[in-house]
Amino acid sequence: MQAPRWERRKHARPQELMSAALELFVERGYATTRLEDVARRAGVSKGTVYLYFQSKEELFKAVVREGMVPVLERGEQMAQAHAGAHADLLRELLRGWWDLIGNTAYGGIPKLMFAECRNFPEIGQFYYSEVMQRGHALLEGVISRGIAAGEFRRLEPELVTRLLIGPVVLLAIWQHSFDFCDSKRLDPGQYLDQHIDLLLNGLQAAGVSRARTSRRAVPRPHPHKRRPGPRPSSTKAR
Repeated sequence: MQAPRWERRKHARPQELMSAALELFVERGYATTRLEDVARRAGVSKGTVYLYFQSKEELFKAVVREGMVPVLERGEQMAQAHAGAHADLLRELLRGWWDLIGNTAYGGIPKLMFAECRNFPEIGQFYYSEVMQRGHALLEGVISRGIAAGEFRRLEPELVTRLLIGPVVLLAIWQHSFDFCDSKRLDPGQYLDQHIDLLLNGLQAAGVSRARTSRRAVPRPHPHKRRPGPRPSSTKAR
């Protein structure tokens, strides 16, 4: 038996609130986003927001845990199951992050964190612990295993990880900042291809065949689980 319409909407409200919050956090930043703005964007009363989230901080954490942490979990599962070349795995992880986070509304979160984490250290520490440290550990582990297998040169895995991540995060920040005034309109796909090519061929050990070019990415989330994102009327990352 199908649930009444009002009941289905009640069950969907946390998702609707997180979707509205993501839009506003990316558009306005953390400091200037108010819970009443989120309620208005979601089409509910401010009191309704407090039924699901006790504070703006709690709402922000829910947005990150809903849309970004699952991507890291998928990457960890891929790394654990991967049996091929480590270069291929790094390529898949980078492209997967871009497809599922960087090139979506979630790609605006890194820009927000760089701008506001000092003013809001509680969310800065949360984001660093649950997203940045976890992502760094994932990639550093793959690089370390590639070195141990003789596939990569003996470099410092932590530094390689930062060099690997930095340009990709910068691309996401660029698309949510100066992209509108860039007359050349940077092509994200071409940018990623060249970054991955430079990095993997710089990593490869002597005698290892040149890294293959691949556009494979982490599989998309299951279609029945809707992740929060901008509505058609909002500005999307190009």
